[in-house]
Amino acid sequence: MISRYSRPEMVALWTPERRFQIMLEVELLACEAMEARGEVPAGTASVCRERAKFDIERVDALERVLKHDVIAFLTNVGEHVGEPARHLHKGMTSSDVLDTALAVQLRLAGLMLRDELSRVLDVLERRAREHVDTLCIGRSHGIHAEPVTFGWKLCLLWDELRRGRERLDHAIVDISVGKISGAVGTFAHVHPDVEAYVCAKLDLAPAPASNQVVQRDRHAFFFSVLALVATTIEKIAVEIRHLQRTEVLEAEEPFTPGQKGSSAMPHKRNPILSENLTGLSRVLRGYAITAMENVPLWHERDISHSSAERVIAPDATVTLHFMLGRLAGLLDGLVVYPEHMIRNLESSGGLFYSQRVMLALVETGLSREAAYGLVQRSAMRTWAEGIPLLTLLQADPEVAGVLGHDQLAGLCDPTWYVRHARDVQARVFGGAAR
Repeated sequence: MISRYSRPEMVALWTPERRFQIMLEVELLACEAMEARGEVPAGTASVCRERAKFDIERVDALERVLKHDVIAFLTNVGEHVGEPARHLHKGMTSSDVLDTALAVQLRLAGLMLRDELSRVLDVLERRAREHVDTLCIGRSHGIHAEPVTFGWKLCLLWDELRRGRERLDHAIVDISVGKISGAVGTFAHVHPDVEAYVCAKLDLAPAPASNQVVQRDRHAFFFSVLALVATTIEKIAVEIRHLQRTEVLEAEEPFTPGQKGSSAMPHKRNPILSENLTGLSRVLRGYAITAMENVPLWHERDISHSSAERVIAPDATVTLHFMLGRLAGLLDGLVVYPEHMIRNLESSGGLFYSQRVMLALVETGLSREAAYGLVQRSAMRTWAEGIPLLTLLQADPEVAGVLGHDQLAGLCDPTWYVRHARDVQARVFGGAAR
């Protein structure tokens, strides 16, 4: 991923040096396990660990000749280790090293992503509690529906991201699987105890069954979860973009001192952070599709997945890590305009009271159809003429004759709609809403 959308701590996990370090550790741990089984001479593992190192430029030069990255890596390590290097990689195949190393990287990346996701959840909960009682209009189809609170909207998004974190937890476990089972996965030349030892040292589980590779449904699940988290981020971003529109302006991205919104129009304050997150989420969903395409390999293995994973593994994790950091800052600095929310809520002339009045008419004995018709009649005039709905209902003898002016006025109370907002937050956050 380009540096513009990268953060150094995640990028560091995917450098060639870090990859080769993990690959070397896989080889050394396997040698230790084989020595413990008496399959290589005593002392071999310690000598190899003492001498083993690599030079990235030398590995690259060897690969240009050998056309095989793992052999190039092992050849360079052998140049430093000397004679004992003949015991490295014994009975193993390239994917034993590559897949196990990739599992380590994806596990560590997943844990970093989880930490960032938890940070976003903390910010989102704080803002939701802050605005638990902040009235705003709820919309369906983009049209005013009935009142909600801004804290309720944020609470809903928190709950969805919480589910994303749970899915990520499952995905981390699912991807934390290595294999040291040799060519086509039969353990013909390497004992299962070696696999168990290596995986335990790397905080991985041995694949219960493997062929020449760890099965790619695990990777597809991992990248799909990342894509789904990114999609929830986009959902939050789209909401902010809508709320920041000039005609709405109920919430706004922070606009910092010295910031400029347009090269042409000095007045502009654009939702660029949210739009950026929207675009990057599309990239993550594309990577999920690529990961799914990697699942059906030929027979016991081909390497059609390899080139794709070298792109999507670092890019997907780096991108989502960046997105989560950007989202945390955006939510933390989000400017909320309660007075604009009230202005917009009142702008429809109280049309959103229609359902409550209709249900009150039904309670008097009218059929639902008749009650609906009476309220809709006045509501359509409110749409057309801008006269408040309550005024029209109180002037309608068929409605006011049943409910009365005072009862109608009592029904038109926006706070009635959100009387359970704190209860919902308590249920979601697991404690009393503050």
